[in-house]
Amino acid sequence: MRIQNKVAVITGAGSGIGLATALKFASEGARVLAVDLDPDRAAKAAAEIHAIAGREAAHGLAADISTEKGAELSTSRALELWGRVDILVNNAASFHYKRVEEATRADWDKVLGVNVVGTSLCSKHAVEAMKKQGGGCIVNVASINGLIAMPDWMTYNCSKAAVVEMSKSMAMDLAPFNIRVNCVCPGVTDTPALRRVIDDLGVPVEVVIKTYIEPRCLIKRFGKPEEIAPAILFLASDEASYMTGTTVVVDGGFTA
Repeated sequence: MRIQNKVAVITGAGSGIGLATALKFASEGARVLAVDLDPDRAAKAAAEIHAIAGREAAHGLAADISTEKGAELSTSRALELWGRVDILVNNAASFHYKRVEEATRADWDKVLGVNVVGTSLCSKHAVEAMKKQGGGCIVNVASINGLIAMPDWMTYNCSKAAVVEMSKSMAMDLAPFNIRVNCVCPGVTDTPALRRVIDDLGVPVEVVIKTYIEPRCLIKRFGKPEEIAPAILFLASDEASYMTGTTVVVDGGFTA
């Protein structure tokens, strides 16, 4: 059990990478607060964890982490339930994407509000608890979009680039408090959010893979959430005790 008895707050835990990470953490002994904007998804995530690890292993929380109240609740609820916060995984994300000539102020507010401000606010409140208990660990989930440009995704690309840099700055500022901060950049991963984007584009999945994935990705397929979660688990565990300020890329060779 690599994170036995650790308390983990995971945002965006209702589906995709967040859900896979929540299940992985629970299987490795953690107690998980599964935070999601959608109450049904939060409850479903907790129920799936209960099935594999027991009712004490998880609690679902519906919260909008782009707001101060929602972000604060993600920490205060964990403290109320278990008395500490050892791990924060900032995974919640808005997949709102626009080109520069299309993006309005409302578009920027939407994508930055979750991806950048939400990550910052959740971290702020978790850090307060971690400092009091003598340390902790934060893993920010960014994207390869934060490392390389993707066509037509300018707003999203910028938000994830900000998360990459935020992680480094946080690591520097929080190292004196025994709080490690690292970042994971997944490649194109087969999640419900990705499927919604593909549906919006009106292009068959096979065409997306043939046109956009195979020419760039060495493994020539979408990633799976279950292939991203182990990297997050590693960074959250004591096995990564000498790692902070690091960006780990899990993308099937897309950025090679």
